[in-house]
Amino acid sequence: MSDAEKGPGALRDRLVDVGTRLVAEEGAQALTLREIARRAGVSHGAPRRYFPTHLELLSAIARRGFAELAERVAAALGDGTASPRAQLTALGRVHLEFALGNRGMYELMFRHDLLESGHLGLRDTSLPLFGILVDLVARVRPGADARLVAGSLWAGLHGVAQLWGWGSLQLATGADDLAPLLRTVLDAHLGPEETP
Repeated sequence: MSDAEKGPGALRDRLVDVGTRLVAEEGAQALTLREIARRAGVSHGAPRRYFPTHLELLSAIARRGFAELAERVAAALGDGTASPRAQLTALGRVHLEFALGNRGMYELMFRHDLLESGHLGLRDTSLPLFGILVDLVARVRPGADARLVAGSLWAGLHGVAQLWGWGSLQLATGADDLAPLLRTVLDAHLGPEETP
């Protein structure tokens, strides 16, 4: 069955599928319209019917990454009965695992200088994830500017992911496990965890 027979969104979805696989295999720098079209088996002009600009296609691919990360975060947080600190630890672990297991997608997702963040609902998938972080931080640190603390914590997680992926943190700290680094990042932004 051809894409035309499957419906108007079939080729669009296939282009995003191909782009998602390409970013996983070769990284964000490989995401050209021409290469995605070639791998999808269509003319190099075909993507423009659904994505008038390269940025729109990149944004649609990044949205897939945010949707997958959101699913993982929801699964990790479960029913929300764990303490806010435990939930932040779970969220941090998921964030680091996703970053290290999906390096090309992760790089693309947070390159808002490359994306049309208001297009194709990208903000609708990225900002709610940050909102979860802000809410949990507010519960751990009442009275603090939760958005700023969450932003700093998020930047710390990004730094850990990037430096771990490059091998720099292992070399500098001698660490062979991310758990102590995650705990230290959380302590630095939230204060030491209280023991019962």
